Amino acid sequence: MDKYIKINPADNVIVAVETITAGSSLFVDGKEIIAGNDIPAGHKIALHSFEPGEHIIKYGFPIGHATTSISVGGWVNEKCIKTNLDGLLEYTYTPQPVPVMESRESYTFKGYRRKNGDAGIRNEIWIIPTVGCVNGIVNQLAENLRAETQGMGVDAIVAYPHNYGCSQLGEDHENTRKILRDMVLHPNAGAVLIIGLGCENNQPDTFREFLGEYDTERVRFMVTQQVKDEMETGMQILRDLYDLASADTRSEIPLSELRVGLKCGGSDGFSGITANPLLGVFSDFLVAQGGTTVLAEVPEMFGAEILLMNRCETPALFDKTVHLINDFKAYFIANEQPVYENPSPGNKAGGISTLEEKSLGCTQKSGSSAVKDVLMYGERLSTKGLNLLSAPGNDLVASTALASAGCHMVLFTTGRGTPFGTFVPTIKISTNSTIYTHKPGWIDFNAGTLLEGESMSELSSRFTQFLIETASGKQTNNEKKNYREIAIFKKGVTL
Repeated sequence: MDKYIKINPADNVIVAVETITAGSSLFVDGKEIIAGNDIPAGHKIALHSFEPGEHIIKYGFPIGHATTSISVGGWVNEKCIKTNLDGLLEYTYTPQPVPVMESRESYTFKGYRRKNGDAGIRNEIWIIPTVGCVNGIVNQLAENLRAETQGMGVDAIVAYPHNYGCSQLGEDHENTRKILRDMVLHPNAGAVLIIGLGCENNQPDTFREFLGEYDTERVRFMVTQQVKDEMETGMQILRDLYDLASADTRSEIPLSELRVGLKCGGSDGFSGITANPLLGVFSDFLVAQGGTTVLAEVPEMFGAEILLMNRCETPALFDKTVHLINDFKAYFIANEQPVYENPSPGNKAGGISTLEEKSLGCTQKSGSSAVKDVLMYGERLSTKGLNLLSAPGNDLVASTALASAGCHMVLFTTGRGTPFGTFVPTIKISTNSTIYTHKPGWIDFNAGTLLEGESMSELSSRFTQFLIETASGKQTNNEKKNYREIAIFKKGVTL
């Protein structure tokens, strides 16, 4: 295994693959580099001396500028580098050639065909509150049904409590309604019980109309203020739903119907070298199959957004992407917060120093396919291929938004590790083998083998097979541990 990686020939830094002690000798492009510091794995090493203001290049692009003098072989980190990003930008549509990929083989997975023709990869019973006031009731009903059925017959029985549905105004109220609607209509649910209180802003009857067309046999309502015993009535409804859902069986579904969310969190210096490029390869493969992938985390596009804009298929999509970026910047400015206050402390500890560096690694999850559509928060997918989605970088909020858009699963790359899951299978892909070995109950798949000699071709083939197995019913770690949550984006006041 090499001690370092030079990602792009134009780079003037390399990345340490393992901890490099001060005084160690490295040979880069035929030149000897002596490490001037102990440099942790995932962190950057200067290939020449930098003066203040000089650009530091990684991935072939500037990731910031030096704030102090840096000696050749020196440790390049957040203490000596600063972002080049400042203020709002104007963008010009400069479309770049995008490779057209075709798949030579048609793949399938075993999923559930729904009454409306859609397909799901899970057959679960969900209990969803219209308002946080009934969270205790939905949790108790889910617990009772699991005990009564011993968890057999369906893939899971899950309650999804949340804090909202009342005391909200304007966009926040609509965000809550959209996310809950999207959950109710999601094909991973074989049956849904929606539970309201009766006096909330998110009125059950109005919410029913907001759903549009839905399977009235599989989606049922209960308003707790209108029944004498909510536990007895709720269990009667759930037993009926269980009888219906437990009769469902898997069948072969074309992989072209699979929809996958792309997310990263707890990133490190290897994220843009191993796990994120792996997702990019898979994204291109799935798009070539006729499937759909979705990239979110708008603040982590800042600094790399032009690369995405120039892959937009039409000028209209370019305009939508510009609005996607600028609307999020305006959100920061309206709240008097710095637009480019990123990366996080964990990112910095892992070797990421600036937002450009984080974004250039983050956007690699989208591969090289053309952007086919741009979705606002709470919107549902309607176009196959690569989509962009408006959502923040927060792990649970963004993952919930991806699932709500209609993604069957969320692929989540991480170099630091995290146990959480949203309401669809949330697959953790490690950027390095250390965290994979250290947290086997968190991490589902290891992309760190790329640093150990495995080829991308071999790794992506294994990964594709793993994901097909997951879509066909193989449980993820968050499912095994029942780590399932939702988080709804909130911008405004609470009454």
